[in-house]
Amino acid sequence: MFCINVLLKVKDSADVTEIAGLLTEAGRLSRAEPGCLRFEVFHSQSDEQTFLLCERWQSEAAWQAHRQEQAFTQIYQPKVLPKVDRMPHISTLLA
Repeated sequence: MFCINVLLKVKDSADVTEIAGLLTEAGRLSRAEPGCLRFEVFHSQSDEQTFLLCERWQSEAAWQAHRQEQAFTQIYQPKVLPKVDRMPHISTLLA
């Protein structure tokens, strides 16, 4: 299993609602992709500009293939990434 958690901080608070909608749609599309075991989008209750993506893929190859799909190429990369600071964490599931 390949796990990645991504912390996103929206640069301009005026973009929070738009980013929430885009991430919701990207999550929906990602969950339908081959090799996606789990794709969760969280919105912080303590900081409205912070989002967390928790992704679980069957393999690193499945995650790499995801980066060629609609959720990444048409939503995340062109519309979300320019408006956020991104901190990815490839992780090991302990429990």
